[in-house]
Amino acid sequence: MKRLLIEDLYKWKTKSDRKPLILRGARQVGKTWILKDFGTKHFKDVCYVNFEQKDTLASVFEGELSPHDIIEKLSILKRMKIKPQDTLIIFDEVQEMPRALTSLKYFAEECPEYAICCAGSLLGVALHQGTSFPVGKVDFLDLRPMSFREFLMAQDEEMLIDYILSGNRDLGAFETKLTAYLKKYFVIGGMPAAVAKWIETNDFYDVDDVQRKLVLSYQNDFSKHAPRQLVEKIRYVWDSIPTQLAKENKKFMYGLVRQGARAREYEDALLWLSDAGEIIRTYNVAKPDVPLKAYSDLKAFKVFLLDVGLLRCMSGLSPKAILEGSRLFEEFKGALTEQYVCQELQLFKRLQTNYYWTSSSTAEIDFLVSDGLNVYPLECKAGLTMNAKSLKSYRDRYAPSLSIRTSLLPYERQDNAKMLNLPLYLLFTLNKELG
Repeated sequence: MKRLLIEDLYKWKTKSDRKPLILRGARQVGKTWILKDFGTKHFKDVCYVNFEQKDTLASVFEGELSPHDIIEKLSILKRMKIKPQDTLIIFDEVQEMPRALTSLKYFAEECPEYAICCAGSLLGVALHQGTSFPVGKVDFLDLRPMSFREFLMAQDEEMLIDYILSGNRDLGAFETKLTAYLKKYFVIGGMPAAVAKWIETNDFYDVDDVQRKLVLSYQNDFSKHAPRQLVEKIRYVWDSIPTQLAKENKKFMYGLVRQGARAREYEDALLWLSDAGEIIRTYNVAKPDVPLKAYSDLKAFKVFLLDVGLLRCMSGLSPKAILEGSRLFEEFKGALTEQYVCQELQLFKRLQTNYYWTSSSTAEIDFLVSDGLNVYPLECKAGLTMNAKSLKSYRDRYAPSLSIRTSLLPYERQDNAKMLNLPLYLLFTLNKELG
């Protein structure tokens, strides 16, 4: 597996003002794997500490949390010499040991020469539940499921990616291939275990089995890690997501979670899933202006899953749908397509992307993208049909400097019309297109 976050990890390693790093992300997205891979490639040694073994490690973090004492104890426990700059120290499942989190403050202040990376699947949940945190003393990175670009990398398509990233948009010779890969990605998604199984067996039903186990492991996490009073509510919310996204209007409706449900009863369940990295929320914006956050309606939102393959699996759509033309893109009112676009947009750290717009009538723009100066409407269309009434309504009202449509249609940039047709399989180039 090749993950693009390796580049960010290397930049962190070489920073002059480096602090201990916390790698956030949902369970099963590959945090432990990428940190070990990074350590093997860029350090002489790796000291791996898993805090699920709390009993063995508790004594290491007793007392005053002196970095030198902690390093000495870990060296003895792991039977290795931990050297500044040469050894990567990995604290895994760090939320299980709050004092280890607290110790990061002292490493940042007293021993910044030690390279410490922490992974915590439910770290956001732990912090909301009152775990003490070294504010301002750590760096953060986020790992998500494998993007479509990373999926192409897993298929040894680096030359094609380089060709695209170098600015080539005459892709006629590759459109069929890229669309076929995109269909596979809609079925397989980006969970590393699912992608690895596909690479191993090339069997969609083997992948489906892996995905079912992943969904089950998330459901088991609810019982294991969530407050008892929230477990049932989290399950109801989680199970409702495919139904929510299969509607024409994908706004989250509490009544679909459970008959008679109210926002105040389920907001904590949504927050838990969001903190765990298992859902993505996008918010309706009354006025598409900067900053978007200032104009968002926190009561009107959509809820997406973390991965398109898991959504396909939870929806019960057979992998056989891949054989039926553009059905994958159009099924469930285009739910998989909108989920895919939402996921891909999470990759752009410098862009604000988790917003959408609706008018008082029936017009809706699926996503609003902002670079902090401009707001760009992005409309995603399933399949090859292109009815752009909503986009026309938005353009007539707000005259954006650029409007974006993403679908299966070929690339086309009309500078005079201030319009960009960006194929779904080229969404990873969006930041370059915006300049």
